[in-house]
Amino acid sequence: MAMIFDFAVQGLQMILVLALAPLLLGFTRKIKARLLRRRGPTIIQPYRDLFKLMRKDVVLADNASWLFRTAPYLIFAATWVAAALVPTFATGLMFSWSADLIVITALLGSARFFLALAGMDVGTSFGGIGSSRETMFASLAEPAMIMIVFVVALIAGSTQLSEIAVHMVSHLELRVSYGLALIGLVIVAIAENGRIPVDNPATHLELTMVHEAMVLEYSGRHLAVIELASALKLLLYVSLIACIFAPWGLARHGADFSAMMLGAAAFVVKLAVGGFLLAFFEVSTAKMRVFRVPDFLGAALMLGLLGTLLLFVSRSL
Repeated sequence: MAMIFDFAVQGLQMILVLALAPLLLGFTRKIKARLLRRRGPTIIQPYRDLFKLMRKDVVLADNASWLFRTAPYLIFAATWVAAALVPTFATGLMFSWSADLIVITALLGSARFFLALAGMDVGTSFGGIGSSRETMFASLAEPAMIMIVFVVALIAGSTQLSEIAVHMVSHLELRVSYGLALIGLVIVAIAENGRIPVDNPATHLELTMVHEAMVLEYSGRHLAVIELASALKLLLYVSLIACIFAPWGLARHGADFSAMMLGAAAFVVKLAVGGFLLAFFEVSTAKMRVFRVPDFLGAALMLGLLGTLLLFVSRSL
């Protein structure tokens, strides 16, 4: 009976992230529009867009290979698994032993690899530009993410997210390296999700677009799956920041159903706060030029490296 309950809770975690990902995207768009004094679409508009794309036929280029057709599902699967591993409302779930920061980084790297290959598969100039830019940004974002993982692992003594969350709740303290890792992770999250100032997901400007350039040839259900994976990635990073730096409200291992419901309510509040802060940051910041993005990501790498060095100098910093 206990095993069935654990399976059900783990399944609820997977369904929760899948159901809330488009809602977070719609909420962010709505807040951004209201801050710009526009009405904006409803927060459920991403669900409507996904259903509309699902009903449309898929149009494929004549020279599209099997990789182009299967890449959307591989990208979605890797991103969904990564998002479902991050503790959202409870720690110590059935698959929490695999909820490792390095594993999540590897899954996201795999999804990016297939997306870059799919962008180049058809052979269009837009796909090639988008894939080359994505690869260039990833060459800086992934080392920065690894350095941030080192900082968190040195503080918590583990790279497993459930243990990190429990450590952060029980050892509440202010650290310089902790703040550096937080700023670095926010920079990586903005770059990885193609948000302003790195990219603008609302435009198709050929001089700056990255993600949209790689998926320009997709249509129908293929595009719907890719867009859902993109929404899942945004939710994953907000969940990751909340789990590491604001783990309050998470139900402990073995907690009853009511504690998990409170954890789910706290998670929804964290998503709302994260979506509001993202929208506020985007309306307050201008889009930067492409050749300045490496400097932006280089700052995250330096912050992670500085945080690691500070911990080696003194464990109290």
